[in-house]
Amino acid sequence: MKAVITGATKGIGRAIAIKLWNEGYDLALVARSPEDLEQLQRELSFSGRTILTYPVDCAVKEDVYKFLHQVKNEFGFADVLVNNVGIFMPGSLLDEADETFEQQQDLNVNATYYISKFFAKEMRLQQHGHIFNICSVASKSPVENGGSYSVTKAAMLSLNHVLRQELAPHNVKVTAFLPGSTKTASWEGTTIPDEKFVQPADIADTLYTILTLSKGVNVDEVLITPLNF
Repeated sequence: MKAVITGATKGIGRAIAIKLWNEGYDLALVARSPEDLEQLQRELSFSGRTILTYPVDCAVKEDVYKFLHQVKNEFGFADVLVNNVGIFMPGSLLDEADETFEQQQDLNVNATYYISKFFAKEMRLQQHGHIFNICSVASKSPVENGGSYSVTKAAMLSLNHVLRQELAPHNVKVTAFLPGSTKTASWEGTTIPDEKFVQPADIADTLYTILTLSKGVNVDEVLITPLNF
């Protein structure tokens, strides 16, 4: 089994990469930093399986498509796609610069659109595959001081629904994760105790459980939030 994971070197993406690797998947890992990709690659033991890394700025359409053609030639068909790349830029929608929205749109929506479309066409042909979109609780209800972020995450969830609708007749599954406050780099410096957060490993473990369910079952959405934040 093969998985492609974007935003793979930190937080949720990293936890998913480690989980799937430990469960026997070959991996194609995507992130902006070559150094972080190399470090993660070194941390994972090889045991005769494939782990490829791709330093890509997913905010740049041309770079995304260059990666897509490269990974198709080098990695082949992907059974699983995890769209995790994204960015949170706090601020009020009315007071922020236009670029704040545009940068989040590029990463949170456009990259997911381009990458999903590319892999989904092959999954449709193969009549097999699973796409996971790491959205947010902000996809359903705007978060405080997260104006444009909430807009783009709502768009990402809508994209998830369209993909699921179009791919279900072809036996391809699509699942949205809607995490609440998760202990990732965006919370660096916080004094809130770790146990108050959703842990990236919680999401990774849940994702793998979904992959083990029976062929005819699709988990449409996973809402996972802290118990008492």
